[in-house]
Amino acid sequence: MRGLLRLRNVLGGSALLLSLGACQTPAKTVPAAVVAAPQTKADTWQSIASEADVGRIQRVASAWIEGLGAARKANFKTALEEEGALLVPGAAKARPAPTPGSYKCRLVTLGSTGKGEKAFERYNPFFCYVEVEGDLFTIVKQTGSQRPAGRLWEDDDPTRLIFLGTLALGNEEEVRAYGDDPKRDMAGVFQRIAPFRWRLVIPYPQDGAKLDVFELTPVADQPK
Repeated sequence: MRGLLRLRNVLGGSALLLSLGACQTPAKTVPAAVVAAPQTKADTWQSIASEADVGRIQRVASAWIEGLGAARKANFKTALEEEGALLVPGAAKARPAPTPGSYKCRLVTLGSTGKGEKAFERYNPFFCYVEVEGDLFTIVKQTGSQRPAGRLWEDDDPTRLIFLGTLALGNEEEVRAYGDDPKRDMAGVFQRIAPFRWRLVIPYPQDGAKLDVFELTPVADQPK
């Protein structure tokens, strides 16, 4: 008789537990929080650059191959060697940010711009100036008939900065903003290639060449 009562008590307790369990509200599934990926440095400059210029910068390696190949084919091998690291694609070093101040700048072009044009050309030097505006470095014109002017943006590649700017011509006093005149826009990579020596590489410039390479070396005396 006691065994039967004990069995009834056990069954009764189990029924109560099942009943309580049936009355409980199932826990709601909380969706996982969606965390947006942090914006990269490349995202910043790519949001400013035109689609065409983003494409040019992404193909800078191809521009090197085509430009150097054209110059070698046209028998400018010795001239290429004389430029040293300036025309070595893999010469870029870490910490590409320039020192603010005045620079002697000169232009070397690779790849013919058209029929009758040379596949390698060196131009007379001119002066340009690097200054700081907020968190950005800016290259501004000083002398010369063709002068790049624009801003340098950080990139995910630690060996380069991204240049977005325009080409100032002749005696123009006002520097056009990037995007104001797409025909004047310039886009490229800014690199340090040796102590106190930098280069600005413009792949597939709008004049038809394969590559424009500006050399920048600091000068002690400011040009007048």
